[in-house]
Amino acid sequence: MSIGGSNQPRPTRNERRDAAREKARILREEQKKRDRRKKLLIQGGVVVAVIAVAALIVGIVIQNTQPAGPGPRNMASDGIVLSGVDGTITAAETKALQPDDDPIPTVQDDSGDVANIVMYVDYLCPFCGQFETTNGENIRTLVESGAATLEVHPIAILTNRSAGTQYSLRAANAAACVADNSPNSFFDFNQILFANQPEEGSTGLTDDELKSLAGQAGVSNLSEVERCIGSKQFKAWVQASTARALGGPIPNSDIPNVQGTPTVLVNGKSYGGSLEDPEEFQAFVTQAASESSLDTDAEATPTPTPTPTP
Repeated sequence: MSIGGSNQPRPTRNERRDAAREKARILREEQKKRDRRKKLLIQGGVVVAVIAVAALIVGIVIQNTQPAGPGPRNMASDGIVLSGVDGTITAAETKALQPDDDPIPTVQDDSGDVANIVMYVDYLCPFCGQFETTNGENIRTLVESGAATLEVHPIAILTNRSAGTQYSLRAANAAACVADNSPNSFFDFNQILFANQPEEGSTGLTDDELKSLAGQAGVSNLSEVERCIGSKQFKAWVQASTARALGGPIPNSDIPNVQGTPTVLVNGKSYGGSLEDPEEFQAFVTQAASESSLDTDAEATPTPTPTPTP
């Protein structure tokens, strides 16, 4: 009588060897099946990735080969002209420029009673932000009172200074979107862009944040402004108007072209003073208007003809 154990005979060495071989064969077959499945998955992933990359390339090509659309309305001079009416800032309405159209220079008030302030700004430019912080409210008062008009040209010369997000270009496009759809809100939107100006070299504000600022500025037709910002509708126009500003000529001015931002002109004369002293800029505005008045008077008053001596 045996205690414990099994009545089955122990497998021989050959049987154990054959069993091990069979087990190894089964493992090899299962590994081959896994390898085939993995290969198919990898191939499928590569195909999907290739399709995705191809779609991206096609999208980029289509975007870059599409003809440029019209520019924004109310910016026929490449800038928007704002003036004061009954204490309210309103924009001069103009038709949109077609892609091949030349900008139409603004006819400025040459009576000497009004200061014509023209600014070329980049919304990422820290010096533009400095100038706005110093003089923005004073310029608002001048425009609202009718003592000045303001023409703002948003340009994008710092497009490559925002960690690849092209903030300068996108912000100028957003300004054009507001000019196109809600021109009387442009002054407030321009001011709020500088109040929330990101640092140069940062990623800048997102499109959603630009849309939010448009809402805070009280733009009308907000849904259309948001669509315009998201689609970058006026990207090509911003690039073209920037090239025109940098290439010149600059109408109604004593400079051939824009060489940096901010470029500020008052009655055609370029301001080169302090960006942090509001009194210096105010004095420049007064002097430029006064000189224009003197020039106008000189042109209007004929030189007396000497009376011949008998």
